Amino acid sequence: MGSSTRRAHRAQLHPGAWWLWALALGTAATRTTNPLLLALLITVSSYVVATRRPDTPWSRSYGAFVKLALAVIAIRLLFATVLGSPIPGTHTLLALPELPLPAWAQGIRLGGEVTAEALTFALYDGLRLATLLICVGAANALANPSRLLKSLPGALYEMGVAVVVALTFAPNLIADVQRLRAARRLRGRPDKGIRGLLQVGLPVLEGALERSVSLAAAMDARGYGRTAQVPPAVRRTTAALTLGGLLGVCAGTYGLLTAEGAAYGFPLLLAGLAAALAGLRLGGRRSPRTRYRPDRWDVRAWLVVASGVAVAALLALAAARDPAALHPGVVPLVAPTLPLWPAAAVLLGLLPAFVAPDPKEPS
Repeated sequence: MGSSTRRAHRAQLHPGAWWLWALALGTAATRTTNPLLLALLITVSSYVVATRRPDTPWSRSYGAFVKLALAVIAIRLLFATVLGSPIPGTHTLLALPELPLPAWAQGIRLGGEVTAEALTFALYDGLRLATLLICVGAANALANPSRLLKSLPGALYEMGVAVVVALTFAPNLIADVQRLRAARRLRGRPDKGIRGLLQVGLPVLEGALERSVSLAAAMDARGYGRTAQVPPAVRRTTAALTLGGLLGVCAGTYGLLTAEGAAYGFPLLLAGLAAALAGLRLGGRRSPRTRYRPDRWDVRAWLVVASGVAVAALLALAAARDPAALHPGVVPLVAPTLPLWPAAAVLLGLLPAFVAPDPKEPS
């Protein structure tokens, strides 16, 4: 039993590799508004999730992210229809009654003509955000959150625990409500309306309080929160490196997302990441921890991350060299075309489906 468990643990891919791969695909999605390339990115992430998703509770969250992405597209189109769009157009689809607004609301309109160019622009913009959400959903479905928490640096461990507890509180609360409502229905008591809500709410809050107390007791028993003594100079250096690194990451990311900052964005992002990682490594000295069966960063993890980074880098290069192909125009309205070598670059994101271990195969 023990040997089979160890083999199954070693066969799993590092959860950080899944997150870096998914975030790289999401970064690639921000570099284009071509709906064909965005649809290809969604197809790539969906195929990897379908072939490498484990049969676990957190892996079922992918469908919720897809529904959220569809809702984002619908809301974006609704806003473009009701609030109008700055994109001029000549192909009028319908004319809504326009409400007059005061002078201080100049630039905003309610109703009016809805053009095909404005809706197409809104569709491209909403599809880009939807693709980013689906890539994040792929990371949630593929990476084990508890193993990801165990792999975090010591400096981020406390924040990671808070995030994991916050993310798991809502599902537990919903499960408690469903369980109590089913129990009340079996006893012939009302489970709807104000009365039912009040009678169900008190046991649910009591159960949540008991879980919180039990979690606090378990964390205290395991020595959670203990810190080691470090010199003041190390603490100040850690704060400076972490804060400066995070500012560099923000500035570099902003530069990559804008056409004007493409020259300085990538070097600044790399420098910020290096400083932040150095600060986190120094900060980990204050939180000494041991790891039972730590996840290994092996060759397969490097290949998975490299495939996602290659997709992001090649699409950023394509956006700089041929912006018309990655950002099809809507004025005049033209049909988008699929550029060949950016599409081939996106297909590199399929590599995890072939190199990552299959969780459905017996170890």
